[in-house]
Amino acid sequence: MAATQRKNRRQEILQSLAGMLETAPGERITTAKLAAEVGVSEAALYRHFPSKAKMFEGLIEFIEESLLSRINLILDDEKDTLARVHHILQLILVFAERNPGLCRILNGDALLGENIRLRGRVQSLMEKIEVQIKQVLRERALREGQGFQVSETILANMLLAYAEGRICQYVRSDFKRKPSSDFETLWSMLRHQLLTA
Repeated sequence: MAATQRKNRRQEILQSLAGMLETAPGERITTAKLAAEVGVSEAALYRHFPSKAKMFEGLIEFIEESLLSRINLILDDEKDTLARVHHILQLILVFAERNPGLCRILNGDALLGENIRLRGRVQSLMEKIEVQIKQVLRERALREGQGFQVSETILANMLLAYAEGRICQYVRSDFKRKPSSDFETLWSMLRHQLLTA
């Protein structure tokens, strides 16, 4: 029972932190503000997380688990290269749209002034996603008998840069400019670019 309560409190702390990232863009979140939001003392926060960096790491782990596990499901379910890329990009954009506060972690905005290791964790996550996209593109030659005229490394970087750009616009617009808006139109342009590049 105590372990369940502890897990629930940890979850509550992380949800409150994500909520504050959404509702207080540009503000530095202190443990005092977070404790007040959760309704506990700062000491109680530290019983669940040894530092604020560990709280941010908890959110990064949630992002990583959510995105990478779903990308794996896409790869299991879909065999067509361009459909895979479409679903991966859509996944990233819809996840971002549904988790505005976490976008501030993905674009690094919320990590300014925090432990430098956190930025490295986000960088590592984005590199993993880029590698996944590159691998999907590389497998096209094996699966479908045709590759691309441009390096898969360059194409994967372009596709991820598109997704990251949409996330940055979302944060910059105070979460008004939805990352997934006009996705199908933009995807048809990206698809054309992939096939003709």
